[in-house]
Amino acid sequence: MMKEGVKKKILILEDEKPLAHALELKLTHEGFDVITTDNGELGVSLLQKDSFDLVLTDLIIPGLDGFGVLETIANKKLKVPVIVMTNLNQEEDRKRATELGAIEFFVKSNSTLSEIVETVTKKVGK
Repeated sequence: MMKEGVKKKILILEDEKPLAHALELKLTHEGFDVITTDNGELGVSLLQKDSFDLVLTDLIIPGLDGFGVLETIANKKLKVPVIVMTNLNQEEDRKRATELGAIEFFVKSNSTLSEIVETVTKKVGK
């Protein structure tokens, strides 16, 4: 289980409230410390204030979009893995996200919540 009660922290950037809530519940249940916001700029400022073990981001979010979030993380050399989940199903979106440093890319309509949670758990460890 957890080492010395230190929970791994996950930041979720998602403006679809039901999905954000479901992910937060599932990941909290898995033992993660989860913070969610629906705004990319707010997400980036949270990342600069605090250290997170992983970011789960949508590409289409208010403020700074997911690509902007990935660019900012790269430019500011923030050491945090990013998993993208999106409704954008174009190969160029996947390619761009990966080039900007995303370690995983989920198309929401093709992915279950459990798959996403399982991948997060695998990437972050517990």
